[in-house]
Amino acid sequence: MTQTKSALPVAYQRGSTLNSTTLYKGGLFSFLVKGEDSGGRDAMIEYRAKPGNEPAPYLNQWEHETYYVLEGVMEFYCGDSEVMVVNAGEMVFLPQGKAHAFYIRSPQVRALILVQAVGEHAVGLVGVASQNEHRHLMAMGTPATSMELPTDAITDEFIDPGDSIRVGATNGIRFLASGENINELPHYPGFKFKRELVGEVN
Repeated sequence: MTQTKSALPVAYQRGSTLNSTTLYKGGLFSFLVKGEDSGGRDAMIEYRAKPGNEPAPYLNQWEHETYYVLEGVMEFYCGDSEVMVVNAGEMVFLPQGKAHAFYIRSPQVRALILVQAVGEHAVGLVGVASQNEHRHLMAMGTPATSMELPTDAITDEFIDPGDSIRVGATNGIRFLASGENINELPHYPGFKFKRELVGEVN
C-alpha cells in the first residue's frame, strides 16, 4: 500500500496504558505513535517482554527499525553482521530489507521501537488505519487486559507460523522459512538455543 495524502499531524500526548497496549505472542506493545499519527512515515512502540516471547526471524520490506533498550539486555542478529549485545541505554539500528532476529538475555526487557518508512509505502508494522490494511501487530495481537506479562502465552516457537506469514505479507513483513536462516542469518542459532536461554534466566 502506498502513502496517501492526509491531514497534517497534530500534537498529542499518549502513555503506555491498557488503552494503548496490545498483547502479541506474550509481549506487550504500547503504541505511542501509530502510522496514522504521522501520515504513515513513523511509529513508536514501548515493548515489554521476557525470554521466549521473541518473534521468528523476519525482515521489513518497507521500513527501518531502531530499538532503544530502557531496561534489560537484548541480543540482536541482522544479516551477516556480528552479534550485537545491547544493554540498557544502548540502541541498535536494523535496516529495511535485512533479515533480523533477537533474544532477550535478561528476565525481562523494556525497549522503545522506532519504525521509519522507506519509500512510498506507509509503515506496515503499525500502519495507517484509513488505508484499510491489517497493521500487523494489531491484527495479530489482542487488546491487553493487564500491564503484567503473562506466564502462559503461546509464542512463535510452538505455533504454526501460517497466520503470521499471511498477515505479514500484506504489510511488507516477510518471515523467514527455517531453511532461509542459514543464508540470511548465518550467526542465528534458532529456537532450540532460545529454549536454552529461557532456562538460563528462570
